[in-house]
Amino acid sequence: MDAVFINVSPPDKHGYCSLGVSVEATLAAVETAKYVIAEINDQMPRTQGDGNIHISKIHKAVRVSEPIFAAAPAELTPEEISIGKYIASIIEDGSCLQMGIGAIPNAVLSQLTNHKDLGIHTEMFSDGIIPLVKSGVINGSKKKNHRNKIVTTFLLGSNELYKFVEDNPILRMKDVAYVNDTANIRKNKKVVAINSAIEIDLTGQICADSIGPRMYSGVGGQMDFMRGASLSEGGKPIIAMSAATKKGQSKIVPYLKQGAGVVSTRAHVHHIATEYGIVDLYGKNLAQRAKALISIAHPDSREELERAAFEMFGKVW
Repeated sequence: MDAVFINVSPPDKHGYCSLGVSVEATLAAVETAKYVIAEINDQMPRTQGDGNIHISKIHKAVRVSEPIFAAAPAELTPEEISIGKYIASIIEDGSCLQMGIGAIPNAVLSQLTNHKDLGIHTEMFSDGIIPLVKSGVINGSKKKNHRNKIVTTFLLGSNELYKFVEDNPILRMKDVAYVNDTANIRKNKKVVAINSAIEIDLTGQICADSIGPRMYSGVGGQMDFMRGASLSEGGKPIIAMSAATKKGQSKIVPYLKQGAGVVSTRAHVHHIATEYGIVDLYGKNLAQRAKALISIAHPDSREELERAAFEMFGKVW
């Protein structure tokens, strides 16, 4: 590319600025662009890892003082807490976690206070890990790759999170091509990947980026971490979601909406969690999958789903 615009911390005594909360694809952009144009922001936290750029590599710069975009954690609902408890129940001590931002990841983390020796290798994380790091629950001592370190590629959370990561030696900010590489993910044992879905059909196909043909979000790292966790020794890929939308529409459906994209295939799916339970689809035939998914669907939708399953598979159970 010709030019890249970046937001960095002020240079340290050696002349190195930090990409701070966002290394992900920005590092590759910096390394390949002909011109690097930077805002040197005294409110950008300096983070440790690979997101360093020497001031001599910046062609033009302007000094600013602007807050980093912050997203404070929302209050957890009873449904989210229930999902968190189900997922926490299958997380073993010594596991290495991947999770994103939002209520369900925070709900899971809130239920891990009695766990031991957890690690983090994740595309991003938010405030939920802070109390677990401070209490020693998350220490990375059982990790094979970057032992004792938290590996991530970008951050999004509250100002408390940005203060927490400021020059924190436990953190390793890496390029997204490294963090999301299945070969690097699987090096750790007991990888637990927690991702979400917009809807899932009765055979286990996961739509996570569109509502019918309308794009809702990006694919993100779901495919990478679902696969990496399944290849990890003792790993557990998990899809977590509420059983129904706020309008009461079931997220477990007979068929995905016309035009919907399949982000994770039914061949890759393992655990599915809602507020009504958690099931493992791996190795089950299609009829068995339907039965398992209906058991964790919203009660108001189960009869309709059972009728659909009967039409699809005949007598299911």
